[in-house]
Amino acid sequence: MDQLAFSDKLEVLGLLVGAFLVLVGLGTLSGLPWQTAASTMAGVTQVFGAIVAMGLGVGLAWLTRTTGSAA
Repeated sequence: MDQLAFSDKLEVLGLLVGAFLVLVGLGTLSGLPWQTAASTMAGVTQVFGAIVAMGLGVGLAWLTRTTGSAA
């Protein structure tokens, strides 16, 4: 069986920050910014920012997990 083992304490921090960024992006999108923004451009910017935050979170978690288990 392949257990989830962490080789470095910062690996846990990287995974938690990545998960937090994904949750922030999902929370922003669930707030329906395109309906509550004063202008269309503000809503588009918020949606774009949420998607970028989720992408960064997934990327950080992937990078942390793949480089942390090398040893």
